[in-house]
Amino acid sequence: MPELTAKMARASNPSGTTAMWVRDHLDGLWDDTDFASWYPRDGRPGLSPAQLATVCVLQFLLNLSDRQAAEAVRCRIDFKYALALELDAPGFHHSVLTDFRDRLCEDDRADQLLSLSLERMRKAGMVTERGKQRTDSTQVLAAARDLTRLELVLEKPYLNRSWNVRVEQVSRRGDLPVVRA
Repeated sequence: MPELTAKMARASNPSGTTAMWVRDHLDGLWDDTDFASWYPRDGRPGLSPAQLATVCVLQFLLNLSDRQAAEAVRCRIDFKYALALELDAPGFHHSVLTDFRDRLCEDDRADQLLSLSLERMRKAGMVTERGKQRTDSTQVLAAARDLTRLELVLEKPYLNRSWNVRVEQVSRRGDLPVVRA
C-alpha cells in the first residue's frame, strides 16, 4: 500500500467508506496467482486480475456501471486505497471490466473463485459454517415484485386470448355487440 495513498484516504475519509472497508477486511482475498490460468503467459503485462475482481465487488456493492467504476478508480482516493494504487495511477478503460467478466464466465471460474473466497474468509474467521445468516427483506420483496411483473407480462397473451373468447361468447348470446377493427 503506498503510504501517501493510505494517509490521504484516512485524512479525507476519517470514518472510512465502503471501498476502504473492503480493503481493510478483504485484503489478500485474491492474489494474481489465483488467476494465472485465465491469461496467456506471453504478451504485454496486463492489469492485475485481483484488482479487477476487487473493482467488480465494489461495483456490485455501490451499484456502479462499468463507466462509473472505471471513473472511480481514476478519481476516487478511497478506490485507490482499496486497490493499493498510487494517487497518480491512471486507471483503465471501462471495457476492461467487461473482458474480465467474460473470462469469469468461462468454464466454472466464477464458482472456483467463489469457493476460494469463501475458504479464505472461513480461515480468517469472517464466515462460519452452520452460522446464522440474515436476509434483507427489501431484496426479497424487490425480487418478488420483479417476478410478479414478469409473470404479468408472460400471462398477458393468455389473458388476451381468454378475454377474446369471453367477448365472443357474450356477443353470441346477444348481450354485447361485437366491434371489429
